[in-house]
Amino acid sequence: MIPPIANNFVAGETAPGALDHVASLNDDGVKGILNLLGEHYDERQPADEDADQYTELVKEIDRSGLDCAISVKPSQIGLDVGDDVFVENLERIVAAGDDHGVFVWVDMEDYTTTDVTLDAYERLVTDHEGGVGVCTQANLKRTPEDLERLAPLPGKVRLVKGAYSEPKEVSYKKKERVNEAYRDCLELMFEEFDGGIGVGSHDPAMIDYAKDLHDEYGTDYEVQMLMGVRDDAQRDLAAEGVPMWQYIPYGDKWFSYFYRRVRERKENALFAVRAVLS
Repeated sequence: MIPPIANNFVAGETAPGALDHVASLNDDGVKGILNLLGEHYDERQPADEDADQYTELVKEIDRSGLDCAISVKPSQIGLDVGDDVFVENLERIVAAGDDHGVFVWVDMEDYTTTDVTLDAYERLVTDHEGGVGVCTQANLKRTPEDLERLAPLPGKVRLVKGAYSEPKEVSYKKKERVNEAYRDCLELMFEEFDGGIGVGSHDPAMIDYAKDLHDEYGTDYEVQMLMGVRDDAQRDLAAEGVPMWQYIPYGDKWFSYFYRRVRERKENALFAVRAVLS
């Protein structure tokens, strides 16, 4: 059983339980992005098994008729085993999503995985003419250049501030500088993208800035927040007509999920505590 605190952030251990959570969100106008917990497999079998679960999840989402997408971590489906394993498993998940009309997001992990993740995304989103999205991280100094590369592609791009503690040579470390980079990247996206912008932030200032940029440039966008964080604000945004998506982890690996997040950055632990207290 998931403890009460963790239960705020994880929608149960099974796909049916997670889909029930999505159904309750849909009633309030909020859409769901399901993420089966699991990452950093160093053997192929568990990577293939999780890829199998994702393809089955896509079918269940299609049958349910829910407003729901999925999001996959590269290290969960084989990146630590080999680039070819990751690409092979991602390709069959995206193909299943294409067959069943379910959008597939590709999460971004630490900076060493950026190139292989973007390369796989670019090929798949081109082959499938959309239906795929990828995450970018504003704290990485390379991200504006990556966004210029992604702008002409038919998929979606989620911009987050970045949760990993990266070397200072490749990333901004100070909160103020990361916020500045996030605003700069957002403006670049609204100015150069035709749409498909995912504002991955719980920061009210950044969400308000995205609204201002939308008014200025007219570019379509959506807001994405984690389950258990500012739930009232998520419903309020949906009621205002802003496309609102909740990122929803689920599965039996919830303990390692929280443990790894806390170890990666002390800010992650503080963030979870603030979310629970609020």
